[in-house]
Amino acid sequence: MADVVRPDSGQKKHGTVNVRDMFIPAAVIGVLGMFIVPLPTVMLDSLMSINLLISLVILFTVLTIKKPTDFTLFPVSLLLVTVFSLALNVASTKLILTQGARFDGRMIKAFATFVVGSGEMKGLVTGFIIFIVIIIVQALVITKGATRISEVAARFTLDSMPGKQMAIDAEFNSGHIDQKEMLSRKESLQRETDFYGSMDGASKFISGNVIVGIIITVVNILGGIIIGGTLNGENIMTTAGTYVSFAVGDGLISQIPALLISVAMGIVVSRAAATGDLTEQVAHQFSQNARIYAWAGTALFGIGLLPGFPKYVLFPMAALLGFYSFRVGQARKKKANFDDMMAKTADIKKAKEEPAEASHLEPLDPFSLELGFGLIPLVDKDKGAELLERVQGVRRQTALDLGIMIPKIRIIDNMLLGSSEYCFKIRGVDVGKGSIRMGYYLCINPGTVKEELPGEKTKDPAFGLPALWVSEDKRDEAERAGYTVVDPPSIIATHLTEIIKRHASEILDRQATKAILDGLRKDYSAVVDEAVSPLNQRSDNLLVLGDVQKVLQGLLKEQVSIRNMVSIMEALADFCHLTKDTRFLIEKSRQALGSQICLQYSDDDRRLHVLTLDPALEQKVMESRAQNNSGESFAALEPNLHKAWISALTRSVSAVRKQGYMPVVLCSESARYLVKTAMDRELPEVAVISVPEIVQDFTVESIGVIRLE
Repeated sequence: MADVVRPDSGQKKHGTVNVRDMFIPAAVIGVLGMFIVPLPTVMLDSLMSINLLISLVILFTVLTIKKPTDFTLFPVSLLLVTVFSLALNVASTKLILTQGARFDGRMIKAFATFVVGSGEMKGLVTGFIIFIVIIIVQALVITKGATRISEVAARFTLDSMPGKQMAIDAEFNSGHIDQKEMLSRKESLQRETDFYGSMDGASKFISGNVIVGIIITVVNILGGIIIGGTLNGENIMTTAGTYVSFAVGDGLISQIPALLISVAMGIVVSRAAATGDLTEQVAHQFSQNARIYAWAGTALFGIGLLPGFPKYVLFPMAALLGFYSFRVGQARKKKANFDDMMAKTADIKKAKEEPAEASHLEPLDPFSLELGFGLIPLVDKDKGAELLERVQGVRRQTALDLGIMIPKIRIIDNMLLGSSEYCFKIRGVDVGKGSIRMGYYLCINPGTVKEELPGEKTKDPAFGLPALWVSEDKRDEAERAGYTVVDPPSIIATHLTEIIKRHASEILDRQATKAILDGLRKDYSAVVDEAVSPLNQRSDNLLVLGDVQKVLQGLLKEQVSIRNMVSIMEALADFCHLTKDTRFLIEKSRQALGSQICLQYSDDDRRLHVLTLDPALEQKVMESRAQNNSGESFAALEPNLHKAWISALTRSVSAVRKQGYMPVVLCSESARYLVKTAMDRELPEVAVISVPEIVQDFTVESIGVIRLE
């Protein structure tokens, strides 16, 4: 049974002809036929215009390619364009010699009139001289130089090919690159070698075309004079004027495209070591030093002061060069200041870096903020450095809210980040990332928006809420519509606050714990000495620094402030003689901070709105107690039971939030931590408190019972 090929499958049926595939062969045959078949003048004009257009397209393509090997069809294009141009020369010569003064080719006549003029002897001589000058410039300067560069480039490329192949093989054998990368590099190397080898031969087409152009022009003149003066009996001067005019026009219309192709070839072969757009390279490399334009402008101004020189030309040029020198200098100064600002802000390089084998390495930053290139102005002191002040404010507020002093946050630039991205890291580990649009404001919908504004949709990096980016001119409109409008420094500061709250337990290390205890010992030495070993040595009755750190970390992990260190240390002093179990000490510390915890979750009337657990469910959670390798207890519910527990909890929490209350679960002391671990992964924002934590000044109101259906 024959295979069925769908029309859109990209395959071709046997026997079908693709018009696109036939275009190139037909065009080549047509060009070769032009050497034999005479052409009407209308078609000749059209083909000459196409020849000029093709040359311009090739030149502009060469100017915009990133590297020479991106235009691998250039050698083939040189051959085809050269053959096409020669065919047009032959066709035009045939028409000129057969029609004589009756020849009406518009393109040739236009070029002849433009250069030669009305046909007077002076114009003829001038036009012929201009034509010869163009030919000499093309042959001796452009084409000869490009040909020489092609030869040298081809020779050096071929000579260096074995060494480059060996280097690629060495990288592959050492494991630095995989087989796919090795094959890709070898293919690229082979393509480069083939390209420059082809260019070496293709450059001969251009040089040959120049020589043939001169010969054809001479043949047109001599042949025209012989035919017109001898065979047709015309006046020799009239005949010479006619055929010289046509020959010069024909020569120009054929050599100008050839000149464009020669320039394109010279650009390609001379850019062997360059990559990137030619326009970008010129703009970059000619704006490196402002002084050269100042010197050039001064020189022109000095020349203009000499007698006889055109001041109306030299003085404006000198002024323009001076202005451009000033602009380049300002741009370079701005870039230098920016680089200096980045170096100061980053502060990541020293004069001499230690080698990788050094015995001492710089420790990772406790807390760092990395900024993309486009966010550097936020910490620029010349622009107010508003972000620096916000960060200092967050550190001070965190000390008041959580009771820990956040170490200095190191702000550095990171070129690996996107231009508008930022990233928080704790000891080198990414803990939060966001994106900022400079010059725009983030509009967050708090649920009270009257009408939505048009803008780029995004999410608030701190809480993940839907938001919009709007321009500065729409800020007032967004505020009137009910949006919460936040500027870029406030976005990062808010995100930083949330990162600190979520990771406070990781930030609190032993050194910070020791600093807290040392500060507390100055005024409350009795309670510290009663609970903590002064020599940090383990004993049956005292805690060591690490034990206190774990207790404080356990409190911070559940968003409990440790600012009231006196109450915490008194609780530790009361119970450390009984046990060193960290979990037990954390629960007793929470009970000592009962007033603080209740105040954190109560309303203005000191009323706690809580969810309670069905006794049977609480019992199942307690029975699922398990321990990890470090001895910490956690709830290990069966998968089906855990799924049902989370589903019931989610329904209850959603109902509480609809009533406008903060979700708080109340349970027994023995079950509190297990309940928290059973929900911490899915609903970490839900607070869990125990009955002993509730003090007398607060009223408890149950607004729901969590039970399995």
